[in-house]
Amino acid sequence: MSSGVWTGAAVAAVTAAYALSSRRLSTTPISSGMVFVASGILIGPAVLDIVDLAHDAAPIVALLEITLGLVLFTDAMTVRRRDLRTGGFLPGRLLGIGLPLSIGAGWLLAWPLLPGLTMWELALVGAILAPTDAALGKTAITHPRVPALVRHGLNVESGLNDGMVLPFFLLFLAAIPGTHYAEEGVVGVFWRALVLSTALGLLVGWVGGRLLQWSRAKGWVTREWRQVYLPAVAAGAYELAVVTDGSGFIAAWVAGFACGFALRRHRIEKDRGQPDHTAEFTENLGELLAAISLLVFGAVLLGPALEHLSWRIILYAVLSLTVVRMLPVALSLAGSGLRLPTVAYIGWFGPRGLASVVLALLVVEEHVPGVELLGQVVAITVGLSVLLHGISAVSLAERYGRWHEKASATSRDLREGSPVLDTPVRGRLGRPDQTET
Repeated sequence: MSSGVWTGAAVAAVTAAYALSSRRLSTTPISSGMVFVASGILIGPAVLDIVDLAHDAAPIVALLEITLGLVLFTDAMTVRRRDLRTGGFLPGRLLGIGLPLSIGAGWLLAWPLLPGLTMWELALVGAILAPTDAALGKTAITHPRVPALVRHGLNVESGLNDGMVLPFFLLFLAAIPGTHYAEEGVVGVFWRALVLSTALGLLVGWVGGRLLQWSRAKGWVTREWRQVYLPAVAAGAYELAVVTDGSGFIAAWVAGFACGFALRRHRIEKDRGQPDHTAEFTENLGELLAAISLLVFGAVLLGPALEHLSWRIILYAVLSLTVVRMLPVALSLAGSGLRLPTVAYIGWFGPRGLASVVLALLVVEEHVPGVELLGQVVAITVGLSVLLHGISAVSLAERYGRWHEKASATSRDLREGSPVLDTPVRGRLGRPDQTET
């Protein structure tokens, strides 16, 4: 029996086993991310050797690229203009100040700790590990005791920063000799991957959203096919950018914004005031693919990386999750009026996840000279994040919620209590709803 068949069987078995116990596990500190990553290590070359990047590289990379493209699209669809107006100072500061500072801090910190990498390879480390994945600590942004302002800020930040880091990532790749993007040059990357891909994403997303609303108004589309339609829009934007030598990820991300805006702006009269489930299938599909992607990550990146640990890699991973994240957050929120426990809570819950994994594998595809060390650093950092943020999400959300309740009782002008309309939380890899029956 071929290795591909065994790989498929192993993935199916892990997914089914977690699905059957998902409600039970939701009452424990064990997150879905922890289960899938640990299962990946088990079936990878480090233990059972069922999945191996050397033999299954093409389908693995394809899976991860599809997953990230779909997640970027759905993340962008949920963000509305009001999210940056009502209570928007928090995501605005985190994205406009904190994200660039995190990239810079990760770059500078890598300099003394990761010798052997060039200046631009060090910059790649900072960019790859800058985006956050709130789904790995979903309780931190869904717990009802956490103030809406904080939930909203972390949710919007996570939905936007993976797309915002892509231009940095592509420009750093263009500065490294021998990569595909270096052949295009920085100017070529700017026009093709950034400008052209953005334009294509806007066009496909807007036209796609308008066509769907037109078809709904005519009564031509069923509810089931309406939900299937959105992944087709995301794939169309992605592929159109790829065939024009642009960035499929940027196109998919921008298409999500445009499509979501078109769907809301041109919502048909009979649906006004009613919940819209159009994106439900796309979000569920993204959740499933993201879970499988973490399993693959555990098998092909984290498992082998655990066999080549060094104190430098471990130290950088720890500092990446603490100093590189928390110091920029503190600086970005200076003068905001938020109390120290809130700043610390926001700073801690910046888990690294899917975006970092996919960007690291894209570096592997580009044959960057320092890719082995870079991959090990990313793998250990993401693995440590899955463990620490997963374990701490429930307890810290409870503890911070209790502090907020006490502080609200003694201070009426608490900035954390500012009213804000919550953005729908993206569901991938999150804890199952414990009230669901």
